[in-house]
Amino acid sequence: MNKISTLLILVLFAFSCGVKSTQSMLSDGDYDGAINRAFEALRTNKNAKGKQDYVYLMEEAFAKAKQRDLADIEMLAKDANPANLEKIHNLYLALSNRQEKIRPLLPLYLIDAHRNATFDFNNYSDQIINSKNALSKYLYDNSKLMLESNDKMSCRKAYEDFVYLESINPGYKDVKKLTDDAKFKGTDFVNVFTKNETNMVIPVQLQNDLLDFSTFGLNDKWTVYHSNRQKGIHYDYGLIVNFRQINISPEQIKEKEFIKEKQIKDGTKTLLDNNGNVVKDSLGHPIKVDNFKTITANIYEFKQFKACQVTAKVDYVDFKTNQLIETFPLASEFMFEHIYSNYNGDKRACDESYLPYFDLRAVPFPSNDQMVYDSGEDLKAKLKNIITRNKFRR
Repeated sequence: MNKISTLLILVLFAFSCGVKSTQSMLSDGDYDGAINRAFEALRTNKNAKGKQDYVYLMEEAFAKAKQRDLADIEMLAKDANPANLEKIHNLYLALSNRQEKIRPLLPLYLIDAHRNATFDFNNYSDQIINSKNALSKYLYDNSKLMLESNDKMSCRKAYEDFVYLESINPGYKDVKKLTDDAKFKGTDFVNVFTKNETNMVIPVQLQNDLLDFSTFGLNDKWTVYHSNRQKGIHYDYGLIVNFRQINISPEQIKEKEFIKEKQIKDGTKTLLDNNGNVVKDSLGHPIKVDNFKTITANIYEFKQFKACQVTAKVDYVDFKTNQLIETFPLASEFMFEHIYSNYNGDKRACDESYLPYFDLRAVPFPSNDQMVYDSGEDLKAKLKNIITRNKFRR
């Protein structure tokens, strides 16, 4: 019984809080919020006496919301500003959607008043269609004017308006074509290329990899990078990777000799005391202990080494003004290192991790071209980071 009483108190408390929060929304002018809260409460067991407060609240909220929306429409219509057409259209949609939300719950009976709750519904289909058509014409005409300006920011705004127009009025005139035109005119096209200011030949494959922007994933909504110029495109910006210096070290083989020692177990021996006497256990048997011996290995280690350092700079250029916008340093270093060893003695003296070096032999050094190319992955990652952090237009 105590559990049932506690549960009942909690339910009543929750219901009371729900009604109060709905009343608060109504008082604050959040009529649709109050309607939504009441709707959720009335979806189940709507005729329960305990839910009468929600019926009264929904009735009042609906009447006030309708009155407010119609007053706003009247005021916006009198203003005769075409920029208000979207607001008017959305208000008519809100009036209709509010009715359709409540309709499945009807009738809602008010027990004490001996009547059904009153919801004055209207058919807004004509107003919705007329406001949509007026809005569509305004968006179409205004966006075409912005598109004809050839200003990129205006073209981007026109694109967004054309997309919205297509969403509310699919297939309207030639909106799909105009949307594509606005997207093209609003896009910044960037030509990316390399310059070689070093006294070395840059591997063609490295240049191709650096300029393979399809693997970068850097194109965004309004910026497209091309490493090969395309006909019919006016490029707004240039991104130039200037190779400034390439330093390649001589091929080196460094030798090192060292000795490793380790004690290993080598059978057992009889334990002797300090006087050389055999130590026995309590039963008189000689005590045996592990016998250890020291092993050594002379290690002859060879390290092949070659390094390549590539330094460059990334220039951002505005083609409209032929002005340098900004410059960023770009550098990468690649090191070739190969270790192999041989030994005299017992290789068990070495650590387990070192043993694989004994199975290796000298290998050919990579060519200078290969060294420069191998620096490419690091260069590409750093170039991508520069572009990601420094867009041409925010």
